[in-house]
Amino acid sequence: MNYLWAFVVGGLICVAGQLLIDLTKLTPARILVLFVVSGVVLSAFGVWEKLVDFAGAGATVPILGFGHILAQGVEKAVAQSGFVGIFTGGITACSGGVTASLIFALIASFFSKSKSQS
Repeated sequence: MNYLWAFVVGGLICVAGQLLIDLTKLTPARILVLFVVSGVVLSAFGVWEKLVDFAGAGATVPILGFGHILAQGVEKAVAQSGFVGIFTGGITACSGGVTASLIFALIASFFSKSKSQS
């Protein structure tokens, strides 16, 4: 049942993004920012943790989860370091995921051949 709810919630997040693309004049970059900020806001109000408990990876994997990670990192760093944590917490919290994505992209580039997009 956990897999079903993860699929449903993750799918609904993707549907929301697709509807924003199709029905508004928002650019993909603005939608990305909207989703990250939404993750931060949902985290600040305590809604995000309840959604993650319900949907698991369906909630943590989409870009909303990135906003939550940033918010949690800043919150923890401010508690430990004070004002400086505002600037360091988000970077520290997401550094593992960003590094992994860069390494996996590099590995994938060894097995693929680039093509002209024109």
